[in-house]
Amino acid sequence: MKAIIYRDNGGPDVLQLVERDGPTPAPGEVRVRVAVSGVNPADWQARSGVAHRKMFSEITPHLDGAGVIDAVGDGVDPSRVGQRVWLFMAAAGRPTGTAAEFTVVPADQAVPLPDEAGFDVGASLGVPALTAHRALTVAEDGPRRLHPGVLDGKVVLAAGGAGAVGHAVIQLARWAGATVIGTVSGPQKAKLAIAAGAHHVINYREGDPAAAIRAIAPDGVDIVAEVALGANLALDLAVLRTRGTIATYANQGGHAVELNVGQNMVLNTRLQFLVLYTAGPQARAAAVEDVAVAIRDGALPVGEEHGLPLHRFPLHRTADAHRAVETGAVGKVLVDVTP
Repeated sequence: MKAIIYRDNGGPDVLQLVERDGPTPAPGEVRVRVAVSGVNPADWQARSGVAHRKMFSEITPHLDGAGVIDAVGDGVDPSRVGQRVWLFMAAAGRPTGTAAEFTVVPADQAVPLPDEAGFDVGASLGVPALTAHRALTVAEDGPRRLHPGVLDGKVVLAAGGAGAVGHAVIQLARWAGATVIGTVSGPQKAKLAIAAGAHHVINYREGDPAAAIRAIAPDGVDIVAEVALGANLALDLAVLRTRGTIATYANQGGHAVELNVGQNMVLNTRLQFLVLYTAGPQARAAAVEDVAVAIRDGALPVGEEHGLPLHRFPLHRTADAHRAVETGAVGKVLVDVTP
């Protein structure tokens, strides 16, 4: 099979296209013929060594993807052969990510993909959708699960609503019944957030964004899904309701985070940091189940018309795909692996 590998941490040029024997699924695993591989910031961070040093002598990158199961290991229902699936955390603590014609994953990390959902959708789920689910389910007063109506009456602020996680936050929050506000940096991203389903979009670079948000939500925002905590914390606290939650999954821009303890005590702020790797198996399993239902409901489409432009690269140009993510491509970067 053709596969992308790297042996040393470094820039995109460490990625190589090689020929390898196809993997054999171990007990409890499935082998998937990968159609589309999704690229996330976590993928280039792992490759570069920013996130952590490599654990294996050779690694095929990428956590997310979609394809068809073509073999199963012992203990896995053989009827799963031929099943369309989406994959998550394929390269988490393993050397077998989705940037290859075949990959092997634990069976529960290959989730059935409905026939009406394309592989583009499947490869765009994983990290963004599961992270979004986690951000929406960590508030003190719940909910812990998402389904239509469970966020009725709640106001969700999606910071960076045109990013992949922000896009999924908007879609899942809207599906669950929340009023959704997206903050963006300009008119093009505003169009994308609206296309994703945001009820309101605020350009945080213009006027008084806190006043604009408070005009929409006079009692304050219930949940903030935050991508740039250091840069946005003052705005978040200015619009957060008492006992509201700021769920932060990144700190884009790297600004220092300084907390006014008294302000947060009075607000009873819940500041929740989150990452999928350490969220725990129960939280991940709940997210997978709920996201799977949302997919069946058609709540997570992708493409520019749905607020998430797709940027496609063939397998041999995976290094260029990484460069696109590193340089801030707006939308979702995908690698086409097999027809």
